[in-house]
Amino acid sequence: MKRAALLVALALAAAPAGAADVSEPDGYRGEPYLAEVPDTLKGAEVIGDAAAHALWLTGVVGFVDALPRAPKPELPEGTIWREAPHGSIPGALWLPNTGYAELAPETLDYLRSGLEAVTQGDPEAPVVIFCKRDCWMSWNAARRAVEFGYTRVFWYPDGVDGWSENGWSLETAQPFQPGG
Repeated sequence: MKRAALLVALALAAAPAGAADVSEPDGYRGEPYLAEVPDTLKGAEVIGDAAAHALWLTGVVGFVDALPRAPKPELPEGTIWREAPHGSIPGALWLPNTGYAELAPETLDYLRSGLEAVTQGDPEAPVVIFCKRDCWMSWNAARRAVEFGYTRVFWYPDGVDGWSENGWSLETAQPFQPGG
């Protein structure tokens, strides 16, 4: 356990590269979601690849993937639809569609339920929230986690892009099913 704490402390000391010109908005960011993100998030700690990997290696930090789910296109009747696989950080809880600027009450409840599952109901438990590089979905979801009262929110802005560029594997994820 001491080794894991040291590893995390060293990794967190390395600040991620960010876009210094982008300011945090007062509210949630809407379209376009794929755009430069700020290098800060009030109430959360912004982490880079090394820190994310160190936290993952501890095996005790929850990871939340906020990338949206691709909508099913309109297809002719009888057409078989095969959704593309979603690659994510191993062990991460995929909470699709929870990073939009505006969320329906049911989607807010879904996000709350997922955060409770990944933190085992402990608002002081650490949680890493990510999606893709330069994607506001994870910023929005991490901001909501802070607003929900989570005190150890880590936002990983490079997400699956940074993870895979470092040679760390991804796994196919399925959307979180509450109660399942």
